[in-house]
Amino acid sequence: MSVAKNNIAVTILGSGTCVPSLARSASAVLMETGGKRLLFDIGPGTMRRLLETGVTIHDIDCLFISHFHPDHTGELASFLFATKYPDASTRKKPLVLCGGPGLTSFYRALADVYRGWLDLPDILDIREFNGDDPEAQAISFDEFSVSAARVVHRPESIAFRVETPHGISAVLSGDTEYSENLVLLARQTDLLICEAALPDGMEVPGHMTPSLAGKTASEAGVGSLVLSHFYPECDHSDMEGQCRKTWDGPLLLAVDLLKINARKHIGP
Repeated sequence: MSVAKNNIAVTILGSGTCVPSLARSASAVLMETGGKRLLFDIGPGTMRRLLETGVTIHDIDCLFISHFHPDHTGELASFLFATKYPDASTRKKPLVLCGGPGLTSFYRALADVYRGWLDLPDILDIREFNGDDPEAQAISFDEFSVSAARVVHRPESIAFRVETPHGISAVLSGDTEYSENLVLLARQTDLLICEAALPDGMEVPGHMTPSLAGKTASEAGVGSLVLSHFYPECDHSDMEGQCRKTWDGPLLLAVDLLKINARKHIGP
C-alpha cells in the first residue's frame, strides 16, 4: 500500500470506547502523509485493525497519545513489547512517541511494571508537548508538522493538528468537553475528527455530544467533520440529526476501518 505524499489519508481504526464491542475497537486513528504513517492513540484492538489495513507495527513512524486513559493507551505496552520480537520484519527505524505533559513518566512507569521488557534503546524517541505556549506546542518533521492544544478532559489531554507543506491539515480532538482551544486549533482545517461520546441530553463532564461537536466545527470553519468515539448509546440515537442542529457541512459517522482523504478546504 502506498503512503500518501501530498495529502492526508485517514483510516479510523477504532471508533469506540472502553466498552467491549465486536463492531468498534477502542480509540485509534491512522494518518498517512509525506511517506510516513502516524498512529493517534492505541486502544485495545488497534494492532489487529492495523493488520486489517495492511500495515504492521513496524510501519508506524510516530505514535501520538492524546491522554492516558486505557481506552487510548491500552495496547501501548503490547505494541512496544511486540516491537522487540526478533524476526525479519523487526523495526529498524526510530519510533517517535509523542504526548502531553507526563508522557515520559507514564512510559517509565509502564517499563518499570514490565521489568524492562518495553525498553527500546536507540529506537524510542519520546517527545512531550508541554505548557500552553503555542510555539512550544509544535513539532516539525521533514514531511509534516504536528501542533497541539490543551483540551478539557485530563490534565495531560491534548488535541492534535497535522499539516502538510501543501497546507492540507487534519485535526483529532481526543477526548474533551467543548473547548475554545480546540476551536482555535481546528480553525480552517480540512478535516476535524471529533469525539461525540454520547447523544444530546446525555452529556457528561469531559466529553461532547453531536450538537457540541457540530458547534465546534461551525465555529472553526472546518471543511469536513467526522464524529467518533461512540459509547453504545450512540448506536441507538440519531447522531447525524443531532449534529445537524449546529453543523450543515460534510459529515461522516465513524465506523472501524472507515477511510477518508483530507481534501483542501477553502473557507470564508
